[in-house]
Amino acid sequence: MSAVTQDLAIPALSRSKRHRHRLLRASLRNPSFLLGLLILLTVIGVAFSAGWLFPGDPLDMVGTPTIWPGQDPAFPLGTDSLGRDVASGLAYGARVSLLVGVSAAAIGLVIGTAIGAVAGYFGGWMDTVLVRLTELFQTVPTFLLVIVIVAIAQPSDPVIALAIGVAAWPTVARLVRAQFRSLREAEFITAARSLGYGAPRIIFREILPNAMAPIIVTASVMVANAILTEAGLSFLNMGDPNLVSWGSMIGDGRSLLRTAWFLSALPGGAIALTVLSLNLVGDGLNDVLNPRSGLA
Repeated sequence: MSAVTQDLAIPALSRSKRHRHRLLRASLRNPSFLLGLLILLTVIGVAFSAGWLFPGDPLDMVGTPTIWPGQDPAFPLGTDSLGRDVASGLAYGARVSLLVGVSAAAIGLVIGTAIGAVAGYFGGWMDTVLVRLTELFQTVPTFLLVIVIVAIAQPSDPVIALAIGVAAWPTVARLVRAQFRSLREAEFITAARSLGYGAPRIIFREILPNAMAPIIVTASVMVANAILTEAGLSFLNMGDPNLVSWGSMIGDGRSLLRTAWFLSALPGGAIALTVLSLNLVGDGLNDVLNPRSGLA
């Protein structure tokens, strides 16, 4: 690297470092973001340590049925109608919900980003075809499409994640398309074309990094929606029968709402807290990454 190149690179690195510091300070000044991040990290910690905290199978019948929380020290959150440990089910259910949520969001982001980037950058007939394809998927209710896909295949976590991701990509595609349409005629893109850069390099190395902020915010919402969708499927007995999930725990406890309401309330509260934390993190990221907020 020449001396001139080094002189130019040092200010750029310095600006990048100062920008990261501003983002970090803006995040630390946002109490909602910090609260959501704390809750989310707690759920993630419980999910990762489920095997250590509860080494047995969460589907095993280990105690007397319908023990109330606090009644037996061996089962701090009680047992369900079959004598299964509720605390163990919540811990392993966190693992299932997060795994499905993140996997489904990743699938939806990959599909939606690819289609939106191609449509927004090239335009013309390709844009028209891909927009019509997006509108076709949006005419079908998301939950109904997921049910159809899961019903055709064997209910399992990979199938559920794939079904949710396939149903969720249109929102991302529209967002990415709008970002690419607004950036494709920018001066730095014109300069990249004049240097002979090809379309793949311009799309993935020039435009996409500048369009990541709204995509990151959308990803948090997609994870929350995927967790809710998976819970709905499990509540309808369309989840993986070999795994414990929060939705299946709510479904199993609905017949005992009058006598053991905690069996549905505890997993329902876990879903509510997790979705709330993701929404708070998404709102905080939007405030930090959105240049119009004055914090980015």
